[in-house]
Amino acid sequence: MTDIDIDAVAERAERAARPFAATAPRHRAAALVAAADALDAAAPSLIAIAMRETGLAEGRLTGEVRRTSNQLRLFAEAIVDGAYLDARIDAPDPEYVIGPRPDVRRVLEPVGPVLNFAASNFPFAFSVAGGDTAAALAAGCPVIVKAHSGHPELSRATAEVVVGALAEAGMPDGAFQLIEGQANGTAMLEHPAIRAAAFTGSGRVGRMLADIAAARPRPIPFFGELGSVNPAYATAGAVEAEPDLLRGFVASVAGSAGQLCTKPGFLFVPADADLGDVPDAASGVPEHRLLNPGIGTSFEARRAEVLGTDGVRVLAEGAVRVDGDDQRWATPTIVEVSADALDAAGDALLEESFGPLSVIVRYDALEALPALHERLFPGNLTSTLHATDAEADAVRPLVDALSETSGRVLFGGWPTGVSVTSAMQHGGPYPATTTDATSVGTAAITRFLRGVAYQDAPESLLPAPLQDANPWGVPQRRSEPGLSSGWGGLSGAF
Repeated sequence: MTDIDIDAVAERAERAARPFAATAPRHRAAALVAAADALDAAAPSLIAIAMRETGLAEGRLTGEVRRTSNQLRLFAEAIVDGAYLDARIDAPDPEYVIGPRPDVRRVLEPVGPVLNFAASNFPFAFSVAGGDTAAALAAGCPVIVKAHSGHPELSRATAEVVVGALAEAGMPDGAFQLIEGQANGTAMLEHPAIRAAAFTGSGRVGRMLADIAAARPRPIPFFGELGSVNPAYATAGAVEAEPDLLRGFVASVAGSAGQLCTKPGFLFVPADADLGDVPDAASGVPEHRLLNPGIGTSFEARRAEVLGTDGVRVLAEGAVRVDGDDQRWATPTIVEVSADALDAAGDALLEESFGPLSVIVRYDALEALPALHERLFPGNLTSTLHATDAEADAVRPLVDALSETSGRVLFGGWPTGVSVTSAMQHGGPYPATTTDATSVGTAAITRFLRGVAYQDAPESLLPAPLQDANPWGVPQRRSEPGLSSGWGGLSGAF
């Protein structure tokens, strides 16, 4: 499957770009629903393959298929009426206060073929038919998915389902394709037909690909999710008011063997907090296979580095077992350290530990946390705060720091389990992502759209959303002549 003609794949996507962009939103929405239905129908066989290739549990994978298919349906709902196109029409106005205004019409149009690098840890929701693919297809962009080497058989089977569903729904040939192999992925990223790319994975690989995208003769947007340590903070009031706080934390760290981009890598607690629940909670977690030998080996090395760092005290040592297939099976490792020791350790503790490992940090003063957070955690997908209502004024500076450095700020609960909603933000400042956009929720569509304005264009040459006849029936925001003379009145607000 790695022996493919990159130029031929890219050219198929390029040929499909204009016909696919010209599909009415309701027709494209119907195609997304068809793909969702087909995935649900194929779920039993796909889940069986995924269990074998990834080691993830049937229940987890069943929920992930449901999330993936319903994500496609959500995107269909988001685009069906065409409001996402943000069609704006300014009628000619010779009396326009800034000077005579021509006929100007603006709409969001698909950027063109998109390359999606699939992730390993979500073999459905962030892989072949996952969020990046759904967003690009919803926008009207042909998609080329670079399959992840951790689940190749599943990738091929999923792609076959999607290709068949889109074809039956009348979408153009080349609207969706799959490639495999690291060299092919890099070559496709450099191909002039590709107009944007998305990636979920390690910081090292993501940064390398981002640099390639930026160094092209024609640079392209690269939306890379590179990793996150997702710090969580608990006040003295929260520790007292939430008796299951530490057990909830351990459960979040251990879920899916800690192989989630939103796993809380750090929990800050008051210096005198009782951490006695941690060893008991961790001891009840059964061992879980890591995704593949490469990830297992990396976790093993990272765990050893953390355990060997000065100032670290083990709360739950956990273990790593190697089976006959060179797969690693792990149980949670939880350690504690003082805030000063964490600061002194630097990257030895601050780097992401991808797997079931987390660090509890004891702090002396709540008021010192905002500055510490901003220095140690400049960019994350999430940050979490556990505090009582009575502590609102005391934690406000910390909330400000969390909102400036995180894509999502949680009040209570834990960041694992990202809800797919229209308001969700799954992104964050660098180094969490290369571009601070979202890869979850309907706002993700906008990454693959660009604004185009048409000035004094004849009706016959305007795209459908901007025509006065409005054949797609999309919402059009119109500015009629004569309105500019009333600027500043704000409808009587003054």
